[in-house]
Amino acid sequence: MNKQARTLVIINPASANARRSWPKIKDTLTESGIPFDAHETTRAGDATERTRAALRDCYELIAVVGGDGTVSEAASGFFEFQANEDTAAFHLPSQVNPNAALAILPAGTGDDFARGITGGRRESLEKWLETFIAYVRLRSSSRVVDVIHGRATDGERNFICINVSTIGLGAEVAARVCQQSNAMKHLPGEARFVSAALGALARWRERRVRITIDESEIIESSTNLIAVANSTYAGGGMMFAPNARTDDGLIDLMLTRDLTRSTILRELPRIRRGEHLSNPKVRIVKARQVRVETKTTEDALLVEADGNVRGHTPARFQIVPRALRVIS
Repeated sequence: MNKQARTLVIINPASANARRSWPKIKDTLTESGIPFDAHETTRAGDATERTRAALRDCYELIAVVGGDGTVSEAASGFFEFQANEDTAAFHLPSQVNPNAALAILPAGTGDDFARGITGGRRESLEKWLETFIAYVRLRSSSRVVDVIHGRATDGERNFICINVSTIGLGAEVAARVCQQSNAMKHLPGEARFVSAALGALARWRERRVRITIDESEIIESSTNLIAVANSTYAGGGMMFAPNARTDDGLIDLMLTRDLTRSTILRELPRIRRGEHLSNPKVRIVKARQVRVETKTTEDALLVEADGNVRGHTPARFQIVPRALRVIS
């Protein structure tokens, strides 16, 4: 990384926090003598396309002003996916520019990925901006993290998950958060997620699923709550996989079975503290690849990753070790 490396700042204007934060960020970068280009997203997937195009055009630093969804979209743009008509094939993606780095300027609802890579602390935007400027000036370092390559049905053929993908209830909650009214969007992230969770629970129903781990172990059970985790936090501070690490080359797969609506209501506060693993019907499995299938199409479960709905089951996931450089 050198001082003349080209920098692109991607802003999500659909986020009220991002709209409020961007003028201050822009002024601070300008006053600090940091050269940059800026792009405001206009639709879903725009951050991915713009990032990939920028990296092909020799940009080496992509900074994101937005929440987990926008950061995740930008992260997907760091990779090329192999085109293959064989839907059973699942090849590891390749890096567009191995020298490039992703900077996070958190301005979203939960900012869970940023929280995860700082050990659970919610650092201020000013702190992240300070770190970003220091990196550009060669006074700080970066870390290289794993990502999860995912694929869902009737959605994106390939996507990157940097944080957590949930299947079933978690995905229903994410979908409801996205659909909340403008009045709800003024509430804190935790309150928005709790409200969405209560709505999703009203439609709770366990489904029969078949989970294949590393193409060898097969688990069949009834469930409606699965998490495929690369990092610790999701859903505004929920700790589905309290011991997940972004640099261990493994997925932390949270599995549940035979839960009731009342049990889920009781477990929600415990998930926020990471205490749900004491429930014998909840466990974590370490894996490099995971495939989740439902017995019938009527039982298909919704799939989300980093707050963005991606499709439904059947779905596949695989870890991509040490694949993304992140400024932190």
